[in-house]
Amino acid sequence: MTTQTQLPLPARACAPDRLAIVGAGRMGMALARALSAAAIDIEGPLARGESPSEHADAVLLCVPDGQIEAAAGALPMHAAGRLVGHTSAATPLTALAGHEAFSLHPLMTVTPDGATFAGATAAIAGSTPRALAVAQALATALGMRPVHVADADRAAYHAAASIASNFLVTLEGFAERLAQTAGLDREPLVALVQASVANWAALGAAAALTGPIARGDEATVARQRAAVAERLPDDLALFDALTDATRRLAAQNVAVTA
Repeated sequence: MTTQTQLPLPARACAPDRLAIVGAGRMGMALARALSAAAIDIEGPLARGESPSEHADAVLLCVPDGQIEAAAGALPMHAAGRLVGHTSAATPLTALAGHEAFSLHPLMTVTPDGATFAGATAAIAGSTPRALAVAQALATALGMRPVHVADADRAAYHAAASIASNFLVTLEGFAERLAQTAGLDREPLVALVQASVANWAALGAAAALTGPIARGDEATVARQRAAVAERLPDDLALFDALTDATRRLAAQNVAVTA
């Protein structure tokens, strides 16, 4: 396991005079609107393959991860040393090789209706102090909290975000399907989920854990497993994996109180 020491953020951070955004998907459109509202001169969003003008002193690529390297390679080298950045969570700065590079990843979801960036965290990085300062300035202009994430830690950072967001939705889908077999929709589960997330936010995972595994009630867990095996057999492996992981989490509390 790698422990990454967070680098200090620049004391002074200046936004680019003009930022070209490449990619007119959800992220590109949302960032263009929000940064324009923050009084930053925005060019675009440009379509993929469309070249920024000479007046743009920074380019932000809001394209799929697999297209970042090609999009960066297609950008002409700028005599004034134009900065090039991306908004990917997992892609390292090496994908922008040949450019003075930065990254800005808003740790949030963006819907077709747009996004409100203020208050969220932004993972930033830069290949030079100037590039890191620009990433910080853009995050600050959006009202976000910038946190430096090094290239070596980006995959782990992104996996943590996927577990916290995407896997949570998958898990609640499992709960919803099982509840439906008992004649319930998801509504009764919503308040329980919200309270559990609030407890996790306040206390951390081990201290927030409740339920039969935390109590050591294996007889109840066995009855739950039998119900899943009967009603949702395709999800039994997921249930078993989750119970094993929850036992390990519960053991942390036992170790602390022993």
